[in-house]
Amino acid sequence: MNSMNTVINFPKRKEAKCAVILARVSSKEQEEGYSIDAQKHRLETYCTRKNLQILNTFEITESSTVGDRKKFMKMIAYIKKQRKPIALVSDKVDRLQRSFREYPLLDGLIQEGRLELHFNTENQIIHQTSTSHERMMWSMSVMMAQSFVDSMRDNVKRSQEHKIRIGEWSGAAPVGYLNIRNEQGKTDITIDQDRAPLIKKLFLTYAEGGKTLSELEALCKKWDLKNIRGKKSHLQRSHIYKILNNPFYYGKMRVKGHLYPHRYEPIISKEIFDKCQAVMQGWNKKPFQYAAKEFVFRGLLQCATTGRTVTADTKKKTYKSGKVAQWTYLRCWNPDDPEKKMWVREEKILSQIEEVFKKLTIPEPQLTNVIKYIREVDYTEREFVRRHRKELIKEQDSILAKLDSLMELLLERIIDRSDFTRKKTALNERLDEIDLQLKDDRNGDENFKETLISLVELSSQAHELFKSSTVEQKRRLVNFMFANLNLKGATLCYSLKKPFDQFMKCTNDSQWRILVNRLRTNSIDFCHIDAITFYKNSLSNSVGSAD
Repeated sequence: MNSMNTVINFPKRKEAKCAVILARVSSKEQEEGYSIDAQKHRLETYCTRKNLQILNTFEITESSTVGDRKKFMKMIAYIKKQRKPIALVSDKVDRLQRSFREYPLLDGLIQEGRLELHFNTENQIIHQTSTSHERMMWSMSVMMAQSFVDSMRDNVKRSQEHKIRIGEWSGAAPVGYLNIRNEQGKTDITIDQDRAPLIKKLFLTYAEGGKTLSELEALCKKWDLKNIRGKKSHLQRSHIYKILNNPFYYGKMRVKGHLYPHRYEPIISKEIFDKCQAVMQGWNKKPFQYAAKEFVFRGLLQCATTGRTVTADTKKKTYKSGKVAQWTYLRCWNPDDPEKKMWVREEKILSQIEEVFKKLTIPEPQLTNVIKYIREVDYTEREFVRRHRKELIKEQDSILAKLDSLMELLLERIIDRSDFTRKKTALNERLDEIDLQLKDDRNGDENFKETLISLVELSSQAHELFKSSTVEQKRRLVNFMFANLNLKGATLCYSLKKPFDQFMKCTNDSQWRILVNRLRTNSIDFCHIDAITFYKNSLSNSVGSAD
């Protein structure tokens, strides 16, 4: 009997006594009057009412859905440094987050008892011992905020699709064209009478063959062909390369990898553009006869001094003992004297490649944490999509029921034909929108988790794979991970493909979480290659060569 009357005393939650205020706007909202000062006033009043001591106020002007949210992460870092629980006070849920990408980070601090979330407008407090209903309300508020963002994104998408249909370019005009406002006050694009003839001359010169990008760069300086934006400096090699590959100049605009006709006056013909592409691909060059020996950097290296392709050759030496030694040399041009050739040992460049791969190696404990977080983010995203689909299907059923009722009202002459048509049209338009959203949910990137994990594991093992691979496997690995390789004398200059260039910048778990969230949100195209297949093939080929 006594045991039945025993009262269990659970540990009391440590309530936050100190607060950090978050007042956030985007530039557009600030114009509409939802100012930071107004938020601060309401939140300071809230903290006074709740007897919370304000430690710091973070005034943030940045989007909650685009970019890295650097200011937001700076605030989180400040909260993590505090020894006592902190109440993070914001005016509304959507001031703090408009997607689930911050959810694991915030929830982790909440479960550790280091953070409370206070939402003034919704009158919600999320803490370590919050009930399932309270947490559900938080999730629902985030879902509604993300739904609002998705709706705006859909409107932008429809607007862009309409512009594509009528051949209208929505971005900045390329060099040779100008962005203007027409008589109706709308933005438009017209020919730049000063630069267009020089752009055409640039294409015609390159189409003749025999000119490198460095030589074209010198010609642009001679012609005084400058950029129309930024510092308005003379065109650099990278910019010239983009111009020569831009189909806009012959009448097509490239949108997400697809070509569509535009309505603006072309500067060159399709024939001239194709000739430039042929020159760039080396179709009109005399084929180079390679020796029987395969070289690692064949066709992958360019001389930074002249822009020419770096070639390789093997030198042999026979000693008196009869032993034969051979070395591979790479031919480039001296940075101090571009007319003078120089030879660099291939081993020296290979060692520099290995140093790059070493920097990409992820320590085993950190690699485990990164992979675990990728799986968690993927699970959270899928849960949100599942709930979103359920709500859409429910709304779809409700609209179908309303359409049936609408027909009955017409037949009973409760409403007239014009009201019936107007309401039916509105309901059918919403049904079409729901169908598109359901289709988008079904077409979500199912391979994101596996692809990103494969790329992370490949990055971490690249050094060992490279060391144990054959020459051809080394070539494939270098070509897969490097975007540009240039040789400036005996120094390797390079840039990595996405997302390997971003992997190198991550040195701790926090930076990896930010990167994973950004990759998930922005749907970055992983090198345009099936990363999973490449990774598995790399492993099997490496094992085979070792055997």
